[in-house]
Amino acid sequence: MEQAIPGQKIASIEEYESGDNTFDDGDSVRSAVAGAVTMDAGSRTASVSWTQRPLIARAGDEVVGTVAATMAFMIAVRIDYINGARTSAGVECICSTRNLRKRTLALVGDVVSLRIISLRNGALHATVSEPELGVLFTKCRKCGQMVMPYRDAIKCKECGWIDDRKLSNQFGKAAFMR
Repeated sequence: MEQAIPGQKIASIEEYESGDNTFDDGDSVRSAVAGAVTMDAGSRTASVSWTQRPLIARAGDEVVGTVAATMAFMIAVRIDYINGARTSAGVECICSTRNLRKRTLALVGDVVSLRIISLRNGALHATVSEPELGVLFTKCRKCGQMVMPYRDAIKCKECGWIDDRKLSNQFGKAAFMR
């Protein structure tokens, strides 16, 4: 089976019409994605099936990522995993912290688990309102050493600093901890 890359000519428009994952540029039918070419002589359409479908977060997906920025009432998180599958797309989502009782949800560099709730205004919006969502891994903000859960906060094993975070009930149990 023939393989195609995005933009590659698959057929002329006199022979075939544009099908799935292809486009008509006025002279030719070209591939819109990387994948396997399928020419249907019966319907006279040229299509391309994805070789590997890109992993994109959608509403309802659980994502795990690294906090990239903190602002007054939200955090920005670079998504590293979507429903347990690694992604390298570098997409970020935002999570509102306005209605949380915790003063500090997470800090830059923390690994957090979130649930995507919507795609609005070109941005993925997430929540941490469920018990399994929140900080999965963090270090002490004062000395950078390992921490342990302490009541509903974290406590540094080295310097004893106690810090408030929204911890996941999976805190410290994740297999991909750094």
